Amino acid sequence: MKTRNTGRRSVFLSRRNVLVLAGLLLTLPLLVLGGCSSSPAESDSGEQKLVIATSFYPIYIMVRNITLDIPGVEVVNITGTVTGCLHDYHLTTADLKRLRQAEILVINGAGMESFLDQVIEQQPDLKIVDASRGISLIRDEHGHENAHIWVSVSLAMKQVQNIADQLAELDVRNGPAYQENASRYIKELERLKEEMRETIAQLPNKDIITFHEAFPYFADEFGLNIVAVVEREPGSEPSAAELAATIKLIRQSGVKAIFVEPQYSTKAARTIARETGIEVYTLDPAVTGADDPRAYIEIMRSNLRLLVEALS
Repeated sequence: MKTRNTGRRSVFLSRRNVLVLAGLLLTLPLLVLGGCSSSPAESDSGEQKLVIATSFYPIYIMVRNITLDIPGVEVVNITGTVTGCLHDYHLTTADLKRLRQAEILVINGAGMESFLDQVIEQQPDLKIVDASRGISLIRDEHGHENAHIWVSVSLAMKQVQNIADQLAELDVRNGPAYQENASRYIKELERLKEEMRETIAQLPNKDIITFHEAFPYFADEFGLNIVAVVEREPGSEPSAAELAATIKLIRQSGVKAIFVEPQYSTKAARTIARETGIEVYTLDPAVTGADDPRAYIEIMRSNLRLLVEALS
């Protein structure tokens, strides 16, 4: 009896091993194919989590506020928090590695993300949320659209609502939480906008010169007059003729302040200031900053204090 029972047990185990082996062989092609695409991330507790990627800093701050305190949702900024604007930016290996964790990518849109075609080619199943949807864009004298929407507080609010609406469509379970967080954040931005509008309206001088075309939406919102833009492409230095023309314009117009950005060189601005005697101030378009949900509001409040100092 013992020998017979042992024999039966051996036959049973052999059949189970065959079934396991067959299952592994059937699963192997799926595993191989799965290695070419992103897979859902897991939280520390082992539960599946939703990873939402953002294209760059201002969008990251918006999504941080929209997803605040929602369990199982993680936000990663694929270009880091100190990249600046994405003109001609190419994704690095590290950027792509962060992106592979994500199921959703939130972008500014309006042509800001020059690398978007590269992303779609590498991850065709990635869901894209466009924060510029339905927003009218400013065009320059050459017909090029200006993508710096978020620098206007009013348009930043529209972007927040756009993102919340699209995330709610893609992640229905957390939809109400996205909308509730967006509503709270928009109310904070509304208070910020009114504070800035009331203060700037009282300034006696509203003529400014800027570097880089980041501020047309901001100027339109708060009634500032951009007399000239010195460096239209970030990182490029104006020619001697352009510098001379700007210096002449400043002397003729009586502009009292020139505004640079913390992300770029101030060399040309210092040259202009030295030749004209005007002051140089730093106005921040909020493309870099702290990893803090309140960062955008704090940056804009700092800009307000600086404008008061420069234009009073």
